[in-house]
Amino acid sequence: MREREAKLGAGPAFALPDLDGLIDGLVATPLPERHLDAVYYDTDDLRLARSGITVRHRTGEDDGWTVKLPEGGDGDATLVRNELNFPGPRGAGPPSPVGDLVRAHVRTSSLGPVARLRTRRTPVELCDEQGRRLAEVVDDEVSVFEGRRVAARFREVEVELADDAPPGLLDRVVQRLSGAGAGRPDRTPKLVRALGWQATRPPEPSPAELHDDARVSTVVRETIVVAVTRMLRHDPGVRIGNDPEDVHQARVGTRRLRSDLRTFRAVIDPEWRSATNAELKWLGELLGAVRDADVLLERLHRHASELSPRDSRATAALFRRLTVQRDEARLALLTALRGERYVALLDRLIAATEVVPVTADADKPARDALPELVRGPWNHLKKAVESLEADPDDAALHQVRIRAKRARYAAEAAAPVVGKPARAFAKPVADLQTVLGDHQDAVVAEEWLRREGARSRSIALAAGQLIARQQREAAAMRERWPSMWKRASAKKLRAWFT
Repeated sequence: MREREAKLGAGPAFALPDLDGLIDGLVATPLPERHLDAVYYDTDDLRLARSGITVRHRTGEDDGWTVKLPEGGDGDATLVRNELNFPGPRGAGPPSPVGDLVRAHVRTSSLGPVARLRTRRTPVELCDEQGRRLAEVVDDEVSVFEGRRVAARFREVEVELADDAPPGLLDRVVQRLSGAGAGRPDRTPKLVRALGWQATRPPEPSPAELHDDARVSTVVRETIVVAVTRMLRHDPGVRIGNDPEDVHQARVGTRRLRSDLRTFRAVIDPEWRSATNAELKWLGELLGAVRDADVLLERLHRHASELSPRDSRATAALFRRLTVQRDEARLALLTALRGERYVALLDRLIAATEVVPVTADADKPARDALPELVRGPWNHLKKAVESLEADPDDAALHQVRIRAKRARYAAEAAAPVVGKPARAFAKPVADLQTVLGDHQDAVVAEEWLRREGARSRSIALAAGQLIARQQREAAAMRERWPSMWKRASAKKLRAWFT
């Protein structure tokens, strides 16, 4: 479930105001007082809290285990988190489904209790005229325990919105609460308030701002930080499996880092680079198998919807086969994510953000060295395009796409230091990569349809119609890519590195 809430501090004299009629028909109904007892779990260095993740066991309301994963915020006031609940007693600690969701952060460490909070909760339910729940406002008096001793107390008011809450409701509730004496909205979770400054330290790994005087080693570190942060952020979503974008982004993390290691290979320790690249390739292939199936499923569903009802029904067998292939790929991926090899890769990458595996040449000023490092991927792209025949085959265009991606990633790695010129170059190269990527997706879809369609006469006709659509899309991309190349290869975009 997606949790959207605003938090406001409150003093001892605060009293919940009347919340009736904030919008037309809104009815505020007080609910019975609740007494909650929550034990929070984390590593000794509070990796989860520092990354905005919460693991707790609570009684008194929705008894059981809860994992909260950060999604960001809707404006300044709202904290948005993905909340997953698991039944069960506290027992000896978090059950395996809970541990699995945070394994990428915990790795070889372990989870243990880090805080106990007891809350007296006074709730008010906000409903529309039809009795539909739009929000709940709770007045929480929180006691933080150390053993049997109360170490701290605080009070806060939370406004939690339903998924279909009308726009503007939150602002009106917050305004009414503030007028009654509540503080400004503060997205700090209860656990972080209880743990104090140690939970507000930067996450692992933590990014650093790049300045004009940055060294190459600092840029290398940031490329690793960006990649592993992306992998950690989307790891729980990959395991949950509800959103294909999580697999996509995790795969981008591995692909991008492999490309960056190639770009910076002259200044990276060769032994570390070789071993790391091999592990990233292993993980990327597992992610790629799931991602490719997701892309193919989305593409074929879109095209099948254009067929006649009779032919569209005939594609059901195709989708069953593709779904089975996707499920097999996902099972292999999940098995890998639960294994020690994946944990070792994450540990290797995070260690590299603390002691960057570079050579002495990486001490050069980044502003001086980056243009030369970007020039290499660009030259490879230019050579690949210039070597194309008048009517290039699909494999040759795919190689151009790969080289466009490397040139784009190299420019984007340089952008924090170089600035606008690097971003201006990267954008049209990314557009070229997108068009050639769409071409490759159509080629792959056609190959799959030919292979699967040949296995059964009952689906051959529908497969043939879908093949025709892939061919039309591939042809359209073939017509488009030269103009994209013309834009990407404009001399003025390359003045900063040529």
